[in-house]
Amino acid sequence: MAKEKYILYSDGACRGNPGVGGAGAVITDAQGNVLWEGNEYLGHCTNNIAEYKALILGLKGALQKGYKHLEVYLDSELLVRQINGAYKVKNEKLKNLMREIRSLIPSFELIKVTHVARCRNAQADKLANLAIDKR
Repeated sequence: MAKEKYILYSDGACRGNPGVGGAGAVITDAQGNVLWEGNEYLGHCTNNIAEYKALILGLKGALQKGYKHLEVYLDSELLVRQINGAYKVKNEKLKNLMREIRSLIPSFELIKVTHVARCRNAQADKLANLAIDKR
């Protein structure tokens, strides 16, 4: 029996950089049906920190739901390249967040992280901004 594939979209938002930030994440099935959504107000942070925290939020959401086969789509090309090893993480705060991401990844049986155009990440972006608005 084939394992079901789940799709995670995550996005961080920042009003100013640095500024007030939020994280949003959405998990769908292969047909695009929303199975889980989450968002979190982050307070004062950079856009990169918001992107990292949004991914952590989504990965934890997937694990809580028991989703072990995950395709991850991010509109942050920097984060995708850092996760996939093409770029090094130099910022100390980001290094700590990357350690957290790397500690979550082995919990999945299959995980693929891919860059996606911002327009394909609209729901996660909306949730990240909602987190800022509702603070």
